[in-house]
Amino acid sequence: MTDKMDFSQLTPIDKLSGETEKDARLLREMAKEATQYLLSFSWCKAICKGWFGWGIGGIVAVFLFEIEPANENVDRLLWVIYGDIPPAYLVVDEFPTPLDALRTYIELMEEWIAAVREGTSIEDCIPVNMAPIRENADALETRLSFFKREFLTNQSA
Repeated sequence: MTDKMDFSQLTPIDKLSGETEKDARLLREMAKEATQYLLSFSWCKAICKGWFGWGIGGIVAVFLFEIEPANENVDRLLWVIYGDIPPAYLVVDEFPTPLDALRTYIELMEEWIAAVREGTSIEDCIPVNMAPIRENADALETRLSFFKREFLTNQSA
């Protein structure tokens, strides 16, 4: 599972810094909230380690966590995308870098947006912690478009 991971792009959360002190404070706060998000699931017994991968304080951040799973069917390493968007976790198997995880998050959220707009079931979509109504889909799409334009265009993974 970890053989594809590029830990060179990651910073231990306890050494997290930002471009400014405000950015660093916001990112540390987001890291705490992302930790609590994972701990809210019954399959996550504890957080063993955490790394910051990429982010802009108060807007969006990508973290990698090593967890103590509640059973053997749960992955030990998970990406968590957190910020001014619905939080989500992703397994790391196919997404070795923080920007790979963010790109995949956006793709999965776009599937949810399309299902909401088409009025089809969201059962097979990534869980989203907001009502599946057009207004929420539109607001999320605006945010994701901003992320793609500002953060992912011409960025290497």
